[in-house]
Amino acid sequence: MGVLSGNPKDEPMHYGEVFGLWSYLMATKGLIVCYEVHLNHAGDSDLQALLKEAIQLTKQEVNDVESLLKETGVALPPTPPERSKANLEEIPTGARFLDPEIAAALAKDVAGGLITCSTIIGESIREDIAMLFGKFHVQKAAFGAKVLQLTKDKGWLIPPPLHISSK
Repeated sequence: MGVLSGNPKDEPMHYGEVFGLWSYLMATKGLIVCYEVHLNHAGDSDLQALLKEAIQLTKQEVNDVESLLKETGVALPPTPPERSKANLEEIPTGARFLDPEIAAALAKDVAGGLITCSTIIGESIREDIAMLFGKFHVQKAAFGAKVLQLTKDKGWLIPPPLHISSK
């Protein structure tokens, strides 16, 4: 048996896997902070619910990736401090994120996360890493559908110019 056969958890990670997981973990920890801040600014209850779901999903991803890196002895990136809760009415109007801006940022994060998950899947030679990021990809796609539906329902979606056939 070769070094890359048998239980994937017994196989070493290559440098690309280590860098991909470490970078993903650092960025994901930062997203939690962003979502906590956005939650302070969100006025719409449906958007607040999606932000809470995003925080929960993202925290689970952090736990999963941290466990994997710890098992292989990779030092973890720093974790930013949790953000305190704020009263929306106390945030000056000109300093607030608006609900459509928050929803657009959430959609952007989902799209970027899908690309990153696909990249890590494609670079992985360990099946457990590819499967973990496949799970993240499916969860992000389902969550992205919820964000899209919310932006449509609330009238926040700004589509690019639509191509309408003149025939």
